Amino acid sequence: MEKSKNKNKEWIKPRHSVITCLARLILKPYILWKYKIDVHPFKEQGDRKYLIMMNHQTPFDQFFIAMSFRGPVYYIATEDIFSLGWVSSLLKWAVEPIPIKKQTTDIHAVMNCMRVAKEGGTIALAPEGNRTYDGRTVYINPAIAKLAKKLKMPIAFYRIEGGYGVEPRWSDVARKGKIKAYVSKVVEPEDYKSMNDAEFYNLICRELYVNEAVADTEYHHKQLAEYMERLVYVCPYCGLSVFESHDDIVECKKCKKQIRYLPTKELKGIGFEFPFRFIAQWYDYQNDFVNNLDLASYTSNAMYTDNVRLSEVIVYKNKQLMRENCEIKLYGDRIAVDENSDNALIFPFSEISALSVLGRNKANIYHNDRVYQLKGDKRFNAIKYVNIYYRYKNITKGEEDGKFLGL
Repeated sequence: MEKSKNKNKEWIKPRHSVITCLARLILKPYILWKYKIDVHPFKEQGDRKYLIMMNHQTPFDQFFIAMSFRGPVYYIATEDIFSLGWVSSLLKWAVEPIPIKKQTTDIHAVMNCMRVAKEGGTIALAPEGNRTYDGRTVYINPAIAKLAKKLKMPIAFYRIEGGYGVEPRWSDVARKGKIKAYVSKVVEPEDYKSMNDAEFYNLICRELYVNEAVADTEYHHKQLAEYMERLVYVCPYCGLSVFESHDDIVECKKCKKQIRYLPTKELKGIGFEFPFRFIAQWYDYQNDFVNNLDLASYTSNAMYTDNVRLSEVIVYKNKQLMRENCEIKLYGDRIAVDENSDNALIFPFSEISALSVLGRNKANIYHNDRVYQLKGDKRFNAIKYVNIYYRYKNITKGEEDGKFLGL
């Protein structure tokens, strides 16, 4: 009886192997059809278990890994997928992903990783914690080096190249073009054990860095620029603005300038010379603009107003709808919900512990001990809320020159 009880407490279950095998058989044809991806099997895997570190480019990155590796892989996943009621329960039963709270220090996630490693499981994670918006590998928290050393597992660096060209995070469509996924390097525990944390961290960053802000190949689709407004909100001609996209063109609603997104991933002004060749350069300009904003001038008048669906996330359980359609305003020091009503909600930045973007354009607000989620329409830009919040945090910490804006 005691033996059976202890077995139920184990993270790794025999059913995970069976379900993983079935999922591969079912999903592999669809993934190959959708992405035309060149996935390289990791032939050197043998019977060893690995810590897989990948760069994050598409919604299906975890399935690319499943196509390269044999046996079940235990993925570290954000709490959002664990807050979907019965769907989350089914996912947990089937493959037991390792939950982590985004943009926070999650000790439980570390302990669970150590537990899976001790039981002999392969673990996969995206050290960025975010899927790239502009084609370049984004910020990696230095804490990843400490976690990897604790696990003492051989590390397989998994590179995905071309994923941004095929399906940018701000887009809803997959384009026709080249994409490949493969293990680029394996580092043994005895190799990184002798490194200090800074050296090890730099190695991780180097191995996972991919820059797709290059015209190396073409990616074709009618709607190449559709929903780019999920990413851009600063115009090089009129500052803070609102954009709208259709097909392969995005337009600034203030100055009416139109920019075409080309199959080469390049940008071209229609009837004028646009200053940025790639979205990555525009994104850098946008961040620099925000990092020089005087937020004090936006405490009386809102910077932006949006309409969203507001829910409270009951972490690891479900989401409870609070308001189907509410008005939110972004100020330089707070987010206001239905500000001029009797049931107004105010989220001062000073009381928010974290603010993150999930998926393509949802935002989570971690306020006191509760989590709220903002979900707008398809053109909703969640990034600006995260960027302005982190600009505020940098200023209040005395780091006015701080560059990190949450992504």
